[in-house]
Amino acid sequence: MIPWLCEGRRLYSTVPSDAKPDLQKKLREVPHKPGVYLHKDRFGTVIYVGKARDLRKRLASYFTPSRQRMAEHKTRALIESIWDFEIHEVRNEPEALLLEGKLIKEYRPKYNVAFRDDKRFLLVKIHPEEPWPRFQLTRVKKEDGARYFGPFAHSGALRRTISWMNREFGLRSCRPMNPGETDYQHCHDDVIKNCSAPCIGRIDREGYLARVEQACDFLKGHSKDMVRSIEEDMEEAAKALDFERAAELRDMIDNLKKTLRPTRQFKRRGVPGKAIDPEADVKELQEYLQLGREPTVMECFDISNISSNHIVASMVRFRNGVSDNSNYRRYRIKTVKGQDDFASMAEVIRRRYSRILLEARERVGEEVADASQENPLDAMRRIEADEEEATDEGGKKRKPFVRLPDLVVVDGGKGQLSMAVKELNRLGLHDLPVIGLAKQREEVFLPGESDPLVIPHDRGALKLLQRIRDEAHRFANGYHQLLMKRRVEESILDDCPGISRNRKEKLLERFGSVSRLRKASVEEIAGVSGITEKLALEIQHFLKTH
Repeated sequence: MIPWLCEGRRLYSTVPSDAKPDLQKKLREVPHKPGVYLHKDRFGTVIYVGKARDLRKRLASYFTPSRQRMAEHKTRALIESIWDFEIHEVRNEPEALLLEGKLIKEYRPKYNVAFRDDKRFLLVKIHPEEPWPRFQLTRVKKEDGARYFGPFAHSGALRRTISWMNREFGLRSCRPMNPGETDYQHCHDDVIKNCSAPCIGRIDREGYLARVEQACDFLKGHSKDMVRSIEEDMEEAAKALDFERAAELRDMIDNLKKTLRPTRQFKRRGVPGKAIDPEADVKELQEYLQLGREPTVMECFDISNISSNHIVASMVRFRNGVSDNSNYRRYRIKTVKGQDDFASMAEVIRRRYSRILLEARERVGEEVADASQENPLDAMRRIEADEEEATDEGGKKRKPFVRLPDLVVVDGGKGQLSMAVKELNRLGLHDLPVIGLAKQREEVFLPGESDPLVIPHDRGALKLLQRIRDEAHRFANGYHQLLMKRRVEESILDDCPGISRNRKEKLLERFGSVSRLRKASVEEIAGVSGITEKLALEIQHFLKTH
């Protein structure tokens, strides 16, 4: 019997459909236009995101027999997994590049490598309140009163354009917030006529800001006359047989056109009305999980045990559907030997929530201690409400202790979920909502339910769970890589008896490396400050036997 999930009048199957779409027929309807395409597997999961100058030609290349025979293993595996595809048309290639990056960051398809990090496209920033504003490049837009332009798809062209703009409009490129005569002495831009030299008063602030405004208009696309003027200069240089100058101007025109080509900023899926709405996603998740209160605060746990040397866990917190980075936590698993995700999950759940209860007890006395009279969760909720309005003796609002989340999410299926539930029950948090999110089919497991809850892939509720799960996974892997890097950087001398950190640093400073230290004689080793002849002999013996 096929299980179904009913939402209103729509039914969603929890198993994949066997009716594969006619891709060849669908392909004939794809236009010869630039855009982005998404390949999906039979479960509707996006497995690859790509861009194309010509969507039909690019997609057709995936379904030709010769491509399937001659492709490398990874590409062949991708082609065999394609069950359906989806396209989004754009106006030009830079827009396709921007949209591709947005979608890869959102869906994190397993066959994509580029854009899997959080690197963003460049923006141009200028702060009009600075004494002498200058153009800067950044990747993050902040609410700091500055003006931002972009994003720009071609970073190289953008950097060359900004350099040209500074020269053309006489704007400064030096770093000091308010440059003066000392900075002028070490700068030659005024000498070679590349700067209006506001640092020594060659131009007043009003005149300088007027130049800044002209440059901003240029970045906004009001540049046709200037580009046309450069094109005329290029033609004159070519007629005068000054081909080097003509080539330089040609390259500059190309950079300007790439940088100033109009592009749109894309949100989720690049179509109107589909932008991420965290608050709506939170409310929708509450409905799917049938929670008594909105999961305003969510905490997600992930275990990373790529090797048995360092087993680590991460906990990330989302508030109102967005990440609350200041409340992220990472853990080194202490009580589990070997790779055991279930036991590791139990340990980190126990450590996290026992500490929250302990800190609350220390802060408000024994109100949380006696679980026989009041449920610990109810007590915590009551204290949280009281502490929101609490003030200290000076009348200032007290810093609240860390509150319990409205929903706990564990990365995994029934095994990880059952261990989390067991630990929460031991702490008396029987009613704290907790779910498991399995990666393979993105199924949601609930305590006491044998069948998983399947939320449709196009719903914001599932997108929210995927975002917090992926963030926990990223944070755990980052900590694991940090520990592995530290381990690699540790010298074998750390295991040598009698070698302190200070002695190790002196030995490496004297010999440069452990390999050179191995070749040194006892007398040479003993010549290092703090190393006796007896210790030098022990070091030599240790290095020969290890």
